[in-house]
Amino acid sequence: MAKQYWKPGNMLYPLPAVLVSCGRKGEVPNIITVAWAGTVCSDPAMVSISVRKERYSYGILKDTGEFVVNLVTKELAYAADYCGVKSGREIEKFRHLGLSPLPSQYLSAPGIAESPVNIECRVKEVIPLGSHDLFLSQVVGVTVDDAYLNEKGKFELNRTGLVAYSHGEYFELGKKLGSFGFSVEKGKRRETPHRGGRPKGAAASGRKQRKPGTKETSFSGKKKKN
Repeated sequence: MAKQYWKPGNMLYPLPAVLVSCGRKGEVPNIITVAWAGTVCSDPAMVSISVRKERYSYGILKDTGEFVVNLVTKELAYAADYCGVKSGREIEKFRHLGLSPLPSQYLSAPGIAESPVNIECRVKEVIPLGSHDLFLSQVVGVTVDDAYLNEKGKFELNRTGLVAYSHGEYFELGKKLGSFGFSVEKGKRRETPHRGGRPKGAAASGRKQRKPGTKETSFSGKKKKN
């Protein structure tokens, strides 16, 4: 297998393409699709979005210092693409797409009712980076769709049909591979070979398995002293 070396570029995929809703008081709210978005801190809960200065929503975000991140499901994939290629200068996106503004708990900007998760954010700092400015923001409230609460009251986010964006294409999340910490759970072995990791059938401790009746040796090939 050969590798090619390319010039620096953005190849960090997949990403959570999200619908960001914002608006000035007395004006029609707008929606912009953002793929340069992510969690940056757990306590306090903080996220960032990066937006080009020439975007219509950029001025709204700067003026109001607030926005709502709305997670995208497969049912919202069309809206996510549309809001990424059409400008709010030309069209009222909520009305055109048949989306419902959802009143926020702590902000003037509305969320999107059709999204299963609405994350209300208040901008703490705007950091110029180059092509984009990064809006470093604190999460001030979260709204979830109770249709995805199970009988124990747990929110099952992964049942919502979330969408990821990868190298210009949209994908619905697929097969579950494990839960956080599964690689170190006691009494379990990895069933799938993984390059750079523990091969199929290898012991959980990372040591080579030995055939019955053979002496144990170190990885250097030398007999171990007990």
